[in-house]
Amino acid sequence: MMTTYIVRRLLLFIPTILIVTIIIFLLMWIVPGDTAMLILTGNDPNEGGRVNLEDIERLRAKLGLDRPVHIQYADWIWDMVRGDLGESLWYQTPVIDELGGRFLTTMQLAVMGILMAFVVAVPLGIISAVKQDTKLDYISRLFALLGIAMPTFLIAIVVTYILAYVFDWLPPLDYADLWEQPLTNLQQMIFPSLAIAFHDLAFTARVTRSSMLETMRDDYVRTARSKGLTEVSVIGRHALKNALLPIITVSGYQFGRLLGGVVIVEVIFLVPGIGSMLIDAIIHRDFVVIQAVVVLVAAVVMFLNLVIDIVYGVLDPRIRYQ
Repeated sequence: MMTTYIVRRLLLFIPTILIVTIIIFLLMWIVPGDTAMLILTGNDPNEGGRVNLEDIERLRAKLGLDRPVHIQYADWIWDMVRGDLGESLWYQTPVIDELGGRFLTTMQLAVMGILMAFVVAVPLGIISAVKQDTKLDYISRLFALLGIAMPTFLIAIVVTYILAYVFDWLPPLDYADLWEQPLTNLQQMIFPSLAIAFHDLAFTARVTRSSMLETMRDDYVRTARSKGLTEVSVIGRHALKNALLPIITVSGYQFGRLLGGVVIVEVIFLVPGIGSMLIDAIIHRDFVVIQAVVVLVAAVVMFLNLVIDIVYGVLDPRIRYQ
């Protein structure tokens, strides 16, 4: 039964999240650097000589960093189970307050990017498959290869350069909330969304083309044509429906990758999401914030994978989960 399968998958989230917390917690203690030292020096290495050991130890005790590692981990896990992600070591503010708004901003950026990629890539891949080895196919494949070859940060830089120096236009710098100023928000988010969508668009288009070419050679597609159905009906109702599974798989993977990969794009376009928050936390070695961001992204990716598996069963009745 589907319900049993979903419950089992949800229960598997617990050990998976636990492993993620252990890995990220240990990594934060392995990497060099002292948070207390950075706070006292204002992240200025030239000020290190003016800070004495007593001040460092006093601040470490205040922040709870002088306790044994396993005690700190146990307290962090217990607080997280109760919905308390702790306080930022650098800003001394609750992490959950800052993370909530920033996560929604990153989600908006990722959703806009994946929707743009999907809406353009699927028709492009279908046209490329239907018009195989024609000029349209060659142009589509060249476009896809270009998008795959160019890294996202390079695309973001090129977009920024074209907007600023060619069109002499930049979006408003002060971030506008989607619900308060939707038009201004879309002006700010459209170009970073395009930057992250270009790579995903190219990859999804390639997968769509390959999947459609394989599906269009199947017997049921030839049977549909022999019944006198229009080409649009054959492609849309028969070929595309059965070619969607790998496309959805790729789109789901790309969406999960976007949540963890928008860091540079957010910094370039000054988007106040979890990516820029993560960069700031790494600079200040604010491991409480880093841990919260990583665990949140891991949980969202696992939930997304579960949703994709459920969609599989909806699109293909032959798939049954026990």
